[in-house]
Amino acid sequence: MNKNARLIAVSAALTLAFGTSTAWAAKIGVSMSQFDDNFLTVLRGGMQAHAASLGDVQLQFEDAQKDVGRQLNQMQNFISAKVDAIIVNPVDTDATSKMTKLAAQAGIPLVYVNRVPADWKTLPPKVAFVGSNEVDSGTLEMQEVCRLMNGKGNIVVMIGDLANQAARQRTQDVEDVIAKPPCDGIKILDKRVGNWSRTEGADLVSNWISAGLKFDAIVSNNDEMAIGAIQSLKTAKMLDKVIVAGVDATTDALAAMQAGELEVTVFQNAAAQGQGSVDTALKIAKGEKVPSMVWIPFELVTPANIKNYLQKN
Repeated sequence: MNKNARLIAVSAALTLAFGTSTAWAAKIGVSMSQFDDNFLTVLRGGMQAHAASLGDVQLQFEDAQKDVGRQLNQMQNFISAKVDAIIVNPVDTDATSKMTKLAAQAGIPLVYVNRVPADWKTLPPKVAFVGSNEVDSGTLEMQEVCRLMNGKGNIVVMIGDLANQAARQRTQDVEDVIAKPPCDGIKILDKRVGNWSRTEGADLVSNWISAGLKFDAIVSNNDEMAIGAIQSLKTAKMLDKVIVAGVDATTDALAAMQAGELEVTVFQNAAAQGQGSVDTALKIAKGEKVPSMVWIPFELVTPANIKNYLQKN
């Protein structure tokens, strides 16, 4: 089954869960924090496949290019164009309150996807979030790393982006897991921002190695930085001595796990989040009630169960 067919199959199954169909032509404006991101590309593909399966939903995608001001302008343009709903994957989760206010004033449904908005506790009617609970992501990741380390040793942590709620929460998850038994024999030697980037992840690990840090595991907020870490460990001929963990279960990460290079990742269902955001936006636009927080579960992926995830992201 090719990738598009898989996405449409996922869409069909999830439509049963979300119960969305539309008998009217709907236009949805979508602002993505960036196009140049493997996970978000799959998420965007999930939206496109689902819209195609519905047949009467038009998605207008815009790339915010990691620029908050650009994303606000895109949202204002959507409002001026009188779209039926707006979906936003936020550049900066701390900047969402202004976007929430703009949508509420215009009376246009707004759905945040993947990244939890800072104002999630006070979202007004017609505004919702679709994504996964980040308390689970870093917790699942670190608990498995702890098991592999037998509850003791030293780790370094690669943080995605401090402006992003997911990065902050995943890092906090790691700290929470090692704060109590059976994992309280693990210490964090250092934690640095790698901006979700493979290149920056590689640079961080090279710098740690050059500085003489002796670590038993690298715990990364995402797979891209973890893959960068693997590249630097290979160069230093240290890969067989260090556990590497990430989050997202991207195609590249699963390939690294099959090659014996990545020990831990956490599946975040990008396609399901994409479809769920479209379904939720359509429901709100039709006047239906939806939960303010729609959760898509995280799932631990290891070499023992990887076969269940090879075709999912």
